[in-house]
Amino acid sequence: MAFGRLERTPGPQPMSDINMTPLVDVMLVLVVIFIITAPLLASSIKLDLPGTDAAKPNDAPLFVSVALDAKGQLFLNEKPVTAAELAQQLADSGRRNPETEVQLRADQTVPYGRIVEVMGAAQKAGLNRIGFVAEPRTP
Repeated sequence: MAFGRLERTPGPQPMSDINMTPLVDVMLVLVVIFIITAPLLASSIKLDLPGTDAAKPNDAPLFVSVALDAKGQLFLNEKPVTAAELAQQLADSGRRNPETEVQLRADQTVPYGRIVEVMGAAQKAGLNRIGFVAEPRTP
């Protein structure tokens, strides 16, 4: 009688090694993420914050307020001035204290070129600290 073989062939054995493919995929994704985010972290904004030991509580910083209305009229410390008068008074402020800050307020409709002219007059007068004043948005 022929019943065939009585021996059984062994089936596939379980794999006891770690599958490295998913690990390599995850590591490559992490490397790409770090490559993309590293330059973004390096170019963060650096702030020059005042030290507490050098500043006195009652010392207010010196500033002049320059405003441009919708018509292009210049105001220095809330008083109307011409471009020549503005340049002269900014130069006087710059000679007295070069650390004086210029707080620039401009209407939304004022052309950018006009704002740049005022900034140029301030920088020509030796005032390099220019702050732009804006109002918070209402919800």
